[in-house]
Amino acid sequence: MATISASSAVVIAAVIPVLAAVLLYRSESFEPAAYPEHELTQMGPPLKVPKRNNRFLEGSEKIGEGKLVSPEDIAYDPKAGVVYTGGEDGWISRVTLNDSAADSVVEKWVNTGGRPLGIAHGLHGELIVADSYKGLLNISRDGVIELLSDEAEGLKFKLTDAVDVGPDGTLYFTDASYKHSVHDAFFDLMEGRPHGRFLSYDPSTKQTRVLLKDLYFANGVALSADQTFVIICETPMMRCKKYYIQGPQAGSVGMFIENLPGMPDNIRYDGEGLYWIAIGTESSLFKVLQKYPSLRKVIGMVMKYIGRPKTEKNGGTIAVDLDGKPSAHYYDPNLSMATSCNKIGYHLYCGSLISPYITRLDLTRYPAT
Repeated sequence: MATISASSAVVIAAVIPVLAAVLLYRSESFEPAAYPEHELTQMGPPLKVPKRNNRFLEGSEKIGEGKLVSPEDIAYDPKAGVVYTGGEDGWISRVTLNDSAADSVVEKWVNTGGRPLGIAHGLHGELIVADSYKGLLNISRDGVIELLSDEAEGLKFKLTDAVDVGPDGTLYFTDASYKHSVHDAFFDLMEGRPHGRFLSYDPSTKQTRVLLKDLYFANGVALSADQTFVIICETPMMRCKKYYIQGPQAGSVGMFIENLPGMPDNIRYDGEGLYWIAIGTESSLFKVLQKYPSLRKVIGMVMKYIGRPKTEKNGGTIAVDLDGKPSAHYYDPNLSMATSCNKIGYHLYCGSLISPYITRLDLTRYPAT
């Protein structure tokens, strides 16, 4: 009877896992697409920012620690002195800000039953919420929830993401992906197909319009300071576009900023001449992955069968002026998944997709230099 030699056994033991991996790869239904070559060739090196603070977490404080669950967006009500934020547990919380982080008070206000992401103040004291699962919501001052819209052109929203309010009350918002939910958002980035849409909702007619489609993970939105255009962030493309809503260019699209040093999430205007773009992670690794669908497929399989590998780092925020020119970059090697940064007074408040608190930094004591 023939026996297998020790060396042959070693070879077989090494080959079997490889063959199994090949078969699994070929049978996997997740098939990423190539990002358009013309889009990739237009992407240059990350833009240079004149001022930096690369130790964002040093000196920062934790607001509402342990009482907030992944507070994604931050909307400030200056009259009440409170911040509204939405958590992964469905709660919209009101956070009363105090000089001491420990004295800040968190109040669970309204639970949407979904996952509130973008938040904006309406013109009449209501709160407008982009809930990733529920759709576009109106929450009255006494906490009554009304669904405004959850589909457009016969296509349901899958990941209602960010929202801002126009001067006439029109709501501008994004559906980051009509295919993947918020818990599958990384698959959308790995897949490399433009599932995102930028939309508007007219409260007077209750009509929802698709203003832009075929966007790559349409994320944060912010009305321009002069209210002539809306800025839309495209996360995997490291850029923000602008869609004109008034003037001779109304209905046209331009570029606001590109070649960001990381992947943008929400964008906020501080009322003082600067937009603050939250950066979830630096862009170097993803720029490599963009070029190779096969690598993104492997990562997608790892995410599916093992779990998402943590590669994010150097998250934070970049401040840009009214023309999209960068002025300051705040980041930290140990910071990741920053989702919204809002300048309130002399502090910077940042939300997160993973942290149980809001991060606050005193900009006068820890400026970008």
